[in-house]
Amino acid sequence: MTSSKDNNKKPKKISRWLRIIHRDLGFLMVGVCLVYGISGFLLNHMNGKDPAFTTTEESIQLDKSLTNEELKVIWADKKLPELKRIMAIDDVHSRLMLNGGIGVYNSATGIVDYETHSKNEFIFWINKLHYNKVKGWSVMADIFAVSLIFFAVSGIFIVKGKHGVARRGKWYLIVGIIIPVVYVILA
Repeated sequence: MTSSKDNNKKPKKISRWLRIIHRDLGFLMVGVCLVYGISGFLLNHMNGKDPAFTTTEESIQLDKSLTNEELKVIWADKKLPELKRIMAIDDVHSRLMLNGGIGVYNSATGIVDYETHSKNEFIFWINKLHYNKVKGWSVMADIFAVSLIFFAVSGIFIVKGKHGVARRGKWYLIVGIIIPVVYVILA
């Protein structure tokens, strides 16, 4: 027969271990949280552009009616991005394939509109991690997912008293569950 004193110790012991694991696992997962948080924010606000790349648009005036060879020579003299290839679009326009970009030469006006793309390495890599495109990262992603589930469940039981799940906390818990459910229903 167990005494009420022994029954009282068991919940305290569980609560103590929940706090310890929640705290230590939380510290361990800070870096991964930052990767997913930063890249998730950037990916949510892409507006059709990859946040890992910056696009610079330029326009320059060259001579009209240049041949491909003349265009290559003038392009190289101006120290513009490396011109890899020129392809005809129509009688007036040519596509300029650049190292890290693309452009269009209008032989009737002499105007070249081009854009170059530069990579932000940090954002590029955290987005690759977020999309699980790095070999072996899926194990870490799974550990992180299980950790998030643990944080959610253990967090419910860690806080006691008037702010705990038995009192005020239950209302926040209910609202937190309702928000995604309502969004899915209305979307």
